[in-house]
Amino acid sequence: MATLPSLTALRCFDASARHESFTKAAAEIHLTQGAVSHQVLGLEAQLGVSLFVRKRAGLKLTSVGSAYLAEVSSALRQLERATQNVVTHKGAGGALNLCVASSFATYWLIPRLSGFVAAHPEVTLNLSTHIGPVDFSSVPHDAAIEFCSGASAGLRAELVLPLSLRPYVAPRLLKGLPRGNGQHALKNVLAAYPLIRHTTVPHAWASWLAQAGLTGLLPAQRLDAGPQYDLLSMALNGVIAGLGVALLPEYVAAGAVASGQVRPLSPMAWKAEKAYYLRYPEWKAEMRVLQRFQDWLKSA
Repeated sequence: MATLPSLTALRCFDASARHESFTKAAAEIHLTQGAVSHQVLGLEAQLGVSLFVRKRAGLKLTSVGSAYLAEVSSALRQLERATQNVVTHKGAGGALNLCVASSFATYWLIPRLSGFVAAHPEVTLNLSTHIGPVDFSSVPHDAAIEFCSGASAGLRAELVLPLSLRPYVAPRLLKGLPRGNGQHALKNVLAAYPLIRHTTVPHAWASWLAQAGLTGLLPAQRLDAGPQYDLLSMALNGVIAGLGVALLPEYVAAGAVASGQVRPLSPMAWKAEKAYYLRYPEWKAEMRVLQRFQDWLKSA
């Protein structure tokens, strides 16, 4: 097993890389410029690689140095936070940095969070949003609730909620359309207005129509002609504004249905292949605050 570098050497490397200067790094960590330079040279000798290109204008990371910094910085921030948590909470709690899909956070997670806060006042839950997969090697997140396929290399995953979609429309758009029942009424609405599509589930309309036994209801080109939105919240507000018909999960549409702003067009729901999962790096599995949040999610 390789000998681990000293924490002092790693701190010197991290500060030097951020400032691109041994002198500025020395001022930050209260060492002399010579001591910082010596620590970095020792680290390079231990690793057997050059971490910096040294120029008169300052330091520049090599490609190896850049890759090493991404992991070292994350580890140092984690150590700093772990130390702060122990000092502040004496091991009884701490902070959990959670990245959550925006619409899921707004319409599902936050309305339920009072239960978690009441049960675990010792945990500070910090929330942020992100579109697309989270790269845990480059961001300070402990975990993320993502719309994805589940676990992957180095990442554990716990199912939180499937994504089930059905069509919604603004009631005022139904006025003036030919009256009808069942499939006839549905066809009138879908033929008259744009189909709002989701970037993350681009085939949702075709899949919903197929599951409902309505594959031939619309020509194929109509399924690719509507506007495409990144967020479910955008799709909901597009429906409320009368911009078209959208497939939405019940937890997103419920408030607007209760207030009369939107109306479901069918009770038929289609379940996406992907779902919302709590994902986190395997090495964070023993974090107490993460374990408490994960346990709470199972009953939320």
